[in-house]
Amino acid sequence: MDYDVIIGFETHVELKTRTKLFCDCPVSYEAEPNSVICPVCTGQPGSLPVLNKRAVEYTVLAGLAMNCRINEKARFARKNYFYPDLPKGYQISQYEMPLCEDGYLEILGDDGTPCPVGIRRIHLEEDAGKLVHSSNSFETSDYSLVDYNRSGVPLLEIVTDHQRNPLRSTREAKSYLEKLRQILTYLEISDCSMEKGQFRCDVNISLRPKGYQGYGNRAEIKNMASFKSIMDALDYEIGRQSEVLSSGGTVAQETRLFDEDRRITRSMRSKEDAPDYRYFPDPDLLDLGLDHGFVEGVRMNLPELPEHRVRRFIKESGIPEGEAYILTKEKGVADFFSACAPLCRDRKKLSRWIIKELFRLLNLASISIEECPVGPEGFAVLINYLAEGRITEMGGRTVLEEMFKTGAAPQDIISELGLETIKDRGLLAKAVEEVMEENPRPVSQILGGKREAIKFLIGQVMRKTRGKADPKEVRELLGKRLGTPG
Repeated sequence: MDYDVIIGFETHVELKTRTKLFCDCPVSYEAEPNSVICPVCTGQPGSLPVLNKRAVEYTVLAGLAMNCRINEKARFARKNYFYPDLPKGYQISQYEMPLCEDGYLEILGDDGTPCPVGIRRIHLEEDAGKLVHSSNSFETSDYSLVDYNRSGVPLLEIVTDHQRNPLRSTREAKSYLEKLRQILTYLEISDCSMEKGQFRCDVNISLRPKGYQGYGNRAEIKNMASFKSIMDALDYEIGRQSEVLSSGGTVAQETRLFDEDRRITRSMRSKEDAPDYRYFPDPDLLDLGLDHGFVEGVRMNLPELPEHRVRRFIKESGIPEGEAYILTKEKGVADFFSACAPLCRDRKKLSRWIIKELFRLLNLASISIEECPVGPEGFAVLINYLAEGRITEMGGRTVLEEMFKTGAAPQDIISELGLETIKDRGLLAKAVEEVMEENPRPVSQILGGKREAIKFLIGQVMRKTRGKADPKEVRELLGKRLGTPG
């Protein structure tokens, strides 16, 4: 039997505020364990929470970017459960009155058409602490340590809507997570580093027979912190549930863990529902009122989002759509292109050189574009020299590599290494003659009709001139000399 796949996400995103959600402790990922804590974030008796306004602004900003309704009133509730990293025995979260509801995030569906994925709610809560186990898993650890530095860090929970345009495949799930992370980094409300736990997911998945309108029991896979693990867990779980249903069994509604070593999911406990957490309004926090002026003030701070940048880059710079999507995937790259573009005469060349040459050096150095030693001004100068023919493509690569190593200006490198394109036609003709004399076999092949061999001779001329010859001129001279124009 064929099954429809229904995938939902509860994505937890740590906000990039200066301090925690209900106290003045700084948000720090480099601090020593348990060094940025206080009576409030460790739940000491008699301590009282004070709400961080910036965290509320960031939540509303995320809601606006995801087309949500921003509620005029919101309420904080206590979500009661015990775990060693939760010092109060409850988490301050939001339940029946979240800040943002009924939004959507548009991705490309499996059929290649725009697909608006339903966002049921976005609410604000405090993060828990962090358990550090003596071995890779809780089950095999001899002991576990608790670091409360993360306790109280502002946390967004973004919940998809399984009844309104749910995700139907692992490919759509990956597209959704990538788009969500992209938007949050464009908003600059989170760095979304999965390695630091700033972007992590609970994945809900269920199957139902094709054409059936109800919903099957779902399994929830907790605390996924890498895209690869999420996709592997989804693939495994789809196969597991399909086998259970095809054999006449019933899928248990439960919480499962993903075993990264064996690439399988394992049962953890029965799935909790809201009543299990005994939510009730937090008596220490008043209901939150958001007036029209507050929301509109936040709306004014909405930056240019990825889709708008794609359209603008295509319209203003004339670059291909595929390149525009590559340039806007990471905000830092889009910002770099935007800074270079007004200074460049050839923006198509600018796009190609960022994607091909600059990315190559960044990957080799294992650094992000924010750490790039080549600034937009210097890179734009290099692109202009290339566009003017002052240096060749080969010479440009040499210049860029030196700029990357030393931070020197392109004009200084060109002068020091003597990389100016050869303009003397006589010198170029002499180099062509020498190469032909040194390589009689490819010359014979060309004269015999094997015109592809001319590429070898062009390469030899470029080597002889140390990359300072214009390949088009070299091809033209060789063509005239050998009687094979073009």
